[in-house]
Amino acid sequence: MGRLDGKVIVLSAAAQGIGRAAALAFAKEGAQVIATDINGEKLRELDGTPGIRTKELDVTKKQQVEALAEELERVDVLFNVAGFVHHGTILDCEESDWDFTMNLNIRSMYLMIRAFLPKMLSRRSGNIINMSSVASSIKGVVNRCVYSTSKAAVIGLTKSVAADFLEQGIRCNCICPGTVDTPSLRERIQARPNPEQLTVQSR
Repeated sequence: MGRLDGKVIVLSAAAQGIGRAAALAFAKEGAQVIATDINGEKLRELDGTPGIRTKELDVTKKQQVEALAEELERVDVLFNVAGFVHHGTILDCEESDWDFTMNLNIRSMYLMIRAFLPKMLSRRSGNIINMSSVASSIKGVVNRCVYSTSKAAVIGLTKSVAADFLEQGIRCNCICPGTVDTPSLRERIQARPNPEQLTVQSR
């Protein structure tokens, strides 16, 4: 307890799954958590939790992201969790699927890092965590074409930011989980009950 006392942490996709669990864990350790999600109704279930302030946010909207960054005097940790898992090969991936996935899974991280990194640089201290997956440049996974492509891009973005700003006190890392029991996973299991169709994914 108390390992994060006084730390200000901003994270996305906090309404459920990994994001929600992370928000609760950060708050339990003493952090001041700004928990964001596009699903304001679900997010409000966290209202009243000690150490957590909720904020409805669409991480794909530049103006919303920049407005939140302006509100905060400092940020110690930025945890980019928001993402979408598209099911299918390249032949199942329409241009709209590609654009939506890339916009949410990687462009949103670009927007968030661009908005919050200057706050960290001004104090020469900060920690950026990006959610990637084993389904990425790490491993080829069946029926995860655009998802894996986007998560490989997350790894590339993470390494680039880490290399560029290490000497200014900024750490940037990504997490690459396999299958995690989340509401998103359960929805996909219900949609495709055939076990052979279920492959490694991140949330």
